[in-house]
Amino acid sequence: MKLSCTQKDLRFALDIVSLAISPSTTLPVLNNILIKAEDQRLFFSATNLEIAINYSIPAEVKNEGSITIPAKLITSYIALLEDDKVEMKVEDAMTLHIKSKSSQTKIKGISPEEFPLIPKVEKDTVIKIPADVLANSIDYTVFSAATTNTRPVLAGVYMHADKSEMKMVATDSFRLAEKKTKLPTEVNTETECIVPTRTMLELQRILSSKCGNEETEIHISKNQIAFRVKGIELISRLIEGKFPDYKKIIPKSTRTKFQTEASHLSMATKRVSLFAKENNNSIKLTATNDGKLQIATDETSVGEENAELDIKMEGENNKVALNSQYLLDVLSHMKDNVSVEMDEKLTPVVVKSAKKDDYVYIIMPLKV
Repeated sequence: MKLSCTQKDLRFALDIVSLAISPSTTLPVLNNILIKAEDQRLFFSATNLEIAINYSIPAEVKNEGSITIPAKLITSYIALLEDDKVEMKVEDAMTLHIKSKSSQTKIKGISPEEFPLIPKVEKDTVIKIPADVLANSIDYTVFSAATTNTRPVLAGVYMHADKSEMKMVATDSFRLAEKKTKLPTEVNTETECIVPTRTMLELQRILSSKCGNEETEIHISKNQIAFRVKGIELISRLIEGKFPDYKKIIPKSTRTKFQTEASHLSMATKRVSLFAKENNNSIKLTATNDGKLQIATDETSVGEENAELDIKMEGENNKVALNSQYLLDVLSHMKDNVSVEMDEKLTPVVVKSAKKDDYVYIIMPLKV
């Protein structure tokens, strides 16, 4: 293998594909990036056996070939090069020679034959969506997914697409987030799947930092999903199983509804939550017809706090106990006015935007 390319292109490619590598892997080749020179391009692949990322850059290829190189080492090294042009070659003993105007080095690799085969995703269903819109949908839902695999179907984000609408839903059984998105192009068939949380987080990082509003293609097959944007391809396995019928737990009507500024509610909740840690982050919200919201916690060994906000109130006086962190999580994503709906003591609390109807977040109340 012998080629040359720009340092800028090489650094970008290594940064992108290295996102797929897990720091806890015990298989040495999974710490490596597969580099392959072919057809005047340089191809890069990395995987942790759950997700894989592929990318390629233009290169002047004199001799085709391939090698796998430790991701952390080569990524750090290339980032420190100040020269624009980089030459690379593999001559013998699986060693990559890297040369630039002011530097040259050797990095020992592993045979590409040991690198896992990355399967191709069949184009059963294709969804097209702007990268920034997809990133926003992930941002509004993924934080609600379960962080353990006790129930595997909850350790991911549920995607459902039909005609010109796509829904993303995540829940850990204590709270749930649903985001609806209008698609610019109708999907060819109704489809649903559950994408692992790790996949969504890495995808969000790529979309938010590298892709702007570029069109993203989502290819879904029976067991896998592929996201393709700006030449970047992220492939992931899907979670097997049936996602819970979440619609039946979203209240259709409530006795109490109030609106207030999201930032004001967030700041007051943060103050009260400082005193709620001893009580498992339990805080009490009391909404009254005089247009006031009281946020409080029971007295603890460090003290207590009571906060009051002005609200726009509809319905009956009401009181509910919540996990403060679950409320803060959603408020960090909300802008302008937020709408909060409450009913019976053990009925889920609904949090929405006061201006849009494309997002709903529910929190299971605590017993008091």
